[in-house]
Amino acid sequence: MIDVLATGLIYFSLGVALWALVLIVMNRPFALKERYGQALAGAVLLLVIALLVQAIAGVVKMSGAGRDIQELTFIGYLFGPVLVLPYTAFWAASERSRWGPAVLIAGCLAVPVMIVRMRQIWEGHG
Repeated sequence: MIDVLATGLIYFSLGVALWALVLIVMNRPFALKERYGQALAGAVLLLVIALLVQAIAGVVKMSGAGRDIQELTFIGYLFGPVLVLPYTAFWAASERSRWGPAVLIAGCLAVPVMIVRMRQIWEGHG
């Protein structure tokens, strides 16, 4: 697990959620045909790639570390955001109302929760 990357992922995910909140306030859907929608989709894609890097690094460190952690739970928290975020982004893009970005907000807010829980497991507190 890369601590600096995990912290950056938390803040980046919160930033994407804030961006989606701005779309709700402006009464706009998450439209991929618009420039703002494409930029938001690019930010989500970058976030998913960074989450995948974190997941792979976490598995590598877990296999090399002699820690006594719950391995399956840890792996679930590593790969959970990688699976949840693309699903919520797809759902948000397919929802044509202004509430489509709300689904993306829910997915983006799940990412920091999973990362914090993953850190607790890694440090042996969970």
